[in-house]
Amino acid sequence: MSATRDDVVMSGDVLTAGDVATAARPATRVLLDPTSERTVATRTLLARPETLVGSRIGLLDISKARGNVFLDRIQERFEARGATVRRYSKPTFTKPAPVDLRHEISTQCDVVIEALAD
Repeated sequence: MSATRDDVVMSGDVLTAGDVATAARPATRVLLDPTSERTVATRTLLARPETLVGSRIGLLDISKARGNVFLDRIQERFEARGATVRRYSKPTFTKPAPVDLRHEISTQCDVVIEALAD
């Protein structure tokens, strides 16, 4: 099996190009969960609407740089198709949205798009 330096991780150490050429084990990838949860939370996905026609669409800006630019474009496209769009913004990207904001969005919108950008 052929592997590249970008594909191989062994015992948590990234191998060099020379190590890759002599690696006896197949390449593996280690995915780390940045939430640091000890037990993985299981969440059931909600069914997606068949159409957005007539839907109230919420756009949530998490307050990271340029997220608003992305949402401006999304809003233009939805409104050009006749959708009703409402904008929301978190006070900071470093914390979850406040309960009041989450409640407001859930009662005023049918679907939500959240913007992450840098």
